[in-house]
Order: sequence, then C-alpha cells, then structure tokens
Amino acid sequence: MSSLLNDTVKAAAAAVADNQFTFNSTDYTVFALVLSISAAIGVYFGFFNQGEDTTDEYLMGGKRMKTIPIAISLVASQLSAISIMTIPAEMYGYGINWIFNVICMIVVVPILNYVIIPVFYNNNLTSCYEYLEIRFNKPIRELQTIMFTGTLFFMLPIFIFLPSLAFSQVTGYNVHIINTIVCGICVFYTMVGGIKAVVWTDVVQAGIMVTSVVLVGVMGANRVGGLGEVIRIAGQGGRLEVNYNFDATTRSTFWNIFTSATLMWSGYVGLNQSCVQRIVSLPTLGHARRALVIFGFGFMLIMSFNCFTGIVMFTRYHDCDPLKLGVVSKGDKMVPYFVQDVVGHLRGMPGVFISCVFSAALSTLSASINSLGGVVYFDYIKPHIHHTEHKANVIMKIFVFCCGVYCIFGGMVVEKFGSILQVIYSIGGCSFGSTCATFLLGMLVPRAHGRAVFIAAVSSIICMTVIVVAAWGRNHYALLPTSTDNCPAFNTTTTTTTTTTTTQLPFSFTTINDHVPEETKEFSIFDLSFNWYTSIGFLLTWLIALPLSYTMKPAPDANFDPKLLSPIVQPFINYELTPSEELNELKSPKEIDKQKVNV
Repeated sequence: MSSLLNDTVKAAAAAVADNQFTFNSTDYTVFALVLSISAAIGVYFGFFNQGEDTTDEYLMGGKRMKTIPIAISLVASQLSAISIMTIPAEMYGYGINWIFNVICMIVVVPILNYVIIPVFYNNNLTSCYEYLEIRFNKPIRELQTIMFTGTLFFMLPIFIFLPSLAFSQVTGYNVHIINTIVCGICVFYTMVGGIKAVVWTDVVQAGIMVTSVVLVGVMGANRVGGLGEVIRIAGQGGRLEVNYNFDATTRSTFWNIFTSATLMWSGYVGLNQSCVQRIVSLPTLGHARRALVIFGFGFMLIMSFNCFTGIVMFTRYHDCDPLKLGVVSKGDKMVPYFVQDVVGHLRGMPGVFISCVFSAALSTLSASINSLGGVVYFDYIKPHIHHTEHKANVIMKIFVFCCGVYCIFGGMVVEKFGSILQVIYSIGGCSFGSTCATFLLGMLVPRAHGRAVFIAAVSSIICMTVIVVAAWGRNHYALLPTSTDNCPAFNTTTTTTTTTTTTQLPFSFTTINDHVPEETKEFSIFDLSFNWYTSIGFLLTWLIALPLSYTMKPAPDANFDPKLLSPIVQPFINYELTPSEELNELKSPKEIDKQKVNV
C-alpha cells in the first residue's frame, strides 16, 4: 500500500511539473538568437576577416590576440555546462566543501604566472607537448598526447550532452535531436573561424553566463527570504559545515578538495593545450600574466555565484525535495527545474538560462576540439605526409567536423551515466596527476631526465587506472538529509512515506542502502575518495621519478638546458631569461617614440 501511494504521488507530481515548466515563444527567440550570434561570429572570421592561410593563424591568431578577450575566453571555457549543471547539485546534496575548488585559484594563478607559463615564453613554444620532447624525449611527449587526446575524447560528448539534457527537461524535445543541432553550430564556427572565432564567441557567451548565473542566484535568494534566510536554513541543514576530516575515504573534505583542485587547475589551465594555445597567442609574457590575473578574478566570481545557487536550491527545497518527490528524475536536472521554479514566470528568463548552459558547453567544446585538431595533426599526421600550411588547415577542419559527429553519437552513451561530476573526476584521475607531475618535474628538478620520468609517469597512470576501474560503482556516498514533509500539494497524503533520513539521489551510482557502515568496513585503497585521485597520481609520479633521476643513467641526448627550467629555480642555477619583444602594432605611440630615441 505504501509503495502504491508513493507511486501515485510521484506520478501526480511529475504531471504537475510537466504542465508548469515549459518554454514560451520568447524563450525560444532568446535561445535561437544566442546560437545565431555564435554562428555569425564564425562566418565573420571565416569569410570576412580572414588572416593568412597558416596553422599559426588558425590555431593562435598570429600571436596578436588581446589580453581581455583571452582572459574572458579562459573563464568561459572553464565554466562548462558540467559546472553549471552539476556543481549546484553537488552543493545541494553534499554541502559547501566544493567551494575550495574555487578558493584554490588564489594559489593557482601565481603558480601559473611565475612557475609554468614563463617557461613557454622563454623558449618560444606554442605547444606544451613540444616542451616535453625538448626537455625529456619523444616517448614522453607521445605518452602525454595520448592521455590528452584520450581524456578529451571521453569528455567531449559530456560537454555538449548536459545542456541538451537541460533543454530537453524544459521543452520535452528529444535530447539527441537537440544535441545534433547544437553540435553542428559549434563545429561550424570552430571549423570555419579558427581560434579567433572560438575566443570571440567565448566573450559573447561569457556575458550571457555571468548575467544568467548572477540573476538566478540573486532572484533565488530573494524568493526564499533573502541572504539571511539562506544562511540560516543552509546552516541548519548542514550545508555550510566544512569537513576537516582526515579520513581518505570521505567524499569531500577541505584537504582532498583543495589539494587536488590546486593541482588539477594548475595542470588544466597551464599544462593543457586547449588553454596553453590561447595563453601563448598573446604577444608577450606580460600580456599573459595580466590575462591570467583577470581570469582568476573572473573564475572565482562566477563560480562562487554558481556554488551559491546550489545553497539557495537547498534552502528552497529543504523540506520538499523534488528528487524524493519524483518531480525531478535525475540530479543533473535539478538546476533547470530550479530556474523554471524561481524565474520561470519572467518571460525570456528560462531562455536566458538555457542559453547560458549552452554557451558554457559551446565555449568548452569549441576550445577543446580546436586544440585537439592541432595536437592530432602535428603529432600524428604531419610526420607521415608532405606538409603545407593549406593542407594542414584543411585536415584540421576535417578533424573538427569528425569530432562533432563523434559528440552526437557519444551523447547516446553519456545518457546512461549516473553522477556526471564523479565520472569527470574519475576519468581525469587516471592522468591529470601524472601529467601535472611530469611537467613540473621538468621545470623544477634539474636532474630529472626522460628515462626516469617516463617510467614514473607510466607507473602512475597504470596504478591510478587500476584504482579508478576497481572503485567504479564500489563507493557510495551518503547525502546530507532532505525532506518532503512540507510539500504543499501532497502533505496530506505523504506523511506515512516521507522521512528526513538520508537517501541516495538518482544521480549517484547506487542506492545508499548498499552502503556498508564505516565501523564494519576495513580500509581498502579502492575506497579512496575520487577527490584524491589527482593528488595520488601526482605524488606517485614524483616519488618514483625523483630517486630514479639520481640513480638511473640518463640517455646520451638528455637535455639539461637551464632555459627549460622555471624562473623560480634561478637563485640555484645559472639561469638567464630570453627577452621577448612586443609587436609594434600593439605598442602605444609613446612606447614607439621612446624606442626610436633609444636607437
């Protein structure tokens, strides 16, 4: 009888949701306008503002890009649809600990500006993987490019599928039809316009994202009674408690979030070709440093509002959880449901938010496939063909098109995933730590050499892959409590079936009933929180590479050129920076006159 009553309540709730949460003509107009602007930018740079037909122009805009657009582009590509859709759901279910993914940017930006990025400028490098071959050897470059391309191929369908899921939630259209249309637009402007189209569409899309995220957070807080009420209810519900537990199996703590996030963002922004390609498209190191500072502030601002939205969501639904009630079938659909609930009465606002989610996805996808095309061509295709600039551009554009087709079919697989955020961290956990460690060994340890680092990197990747695969579906994380006791439409019929005890939401891998109590479990390496994966991979690489670098004989052609090291080791070795000259067209008239006087 209880089961039948639950089913009846959920069916009724779902029916109410379906009737209440719909798109109107204004929303469709806003959404179509955003996609049209993105396509128009691609047309402009592809047909009306063409540069030279060279790979340098297609991939880096001729190294004449501007500081602020690059900074905004970096922010936009980090705020993916994954962030907008899953981070509020993470805060809703597990509390505030994820905020240290944002706070760590205070440490990450100085690391990028003074440890990592100067190495690329000092050696006039445009590919981070080219650095690995010069500093170590070709096998290490091949290993890391394989991990880069492999990881991106896993993630590309996820980037674009989540916004399609959101659109499907509020319109009822088939998610795969939406996925096909939007992938087609993204591939078009990336293929035709190159990096310039990618950057300038990012600027437009970032404006939409900031507007939407801030409005949803502010209006949501106002709907529940203001900031004070949000803090009060979230505090009572345990969503504002920082977990300082040293237990390595705990899902989210200050220690595992901050440590892994610092390594992950340092590696993803400073050692990932999709970001490095845009950073080195700036003419000088000074421009790059300013861009990264602006990026850091922008990232923390917009991601903080995104996290705040999750806390506001809990305040709104703490005593009437749509997931328990059955109104929302999947945790990744909570955000579009919340948007329709809070601002759905304002004409055009649901359209603005869905446009925000798609903008986030498009910015990440376009930057990723643009850089992926460059890596695949230069590392895997160019060595086997007669290279010309025109032929290279044609091949890279064909590859971008193929990536779009792959994303469309990959969405059919992503649809079967459970927790998207956990999937992303698990995939990245196999390689992010090792990649970051490999680069930093080359930049910070003068004695590190190719043979030692290759053995360490492979060992780390193998160990982390074993841990990730063995732990898949094994760990079940208890959510913080919610209730359905005060649902106004159903409180007279659900008192016998609702409870304030913790249950597992639909976006986790299994139900909490399968969770073994902590006191009866023995520690296993496979029970490690997925938030430790990046840190463990990094640590394994260093622990193996350091002793091998001092005990194993390097190859005869090992390169120990001090220019390949980071400037922070300058006090310890003979190190001299290579001066970088700014292009005259980027200088002010006063700087040009001063240069003539000096000559």
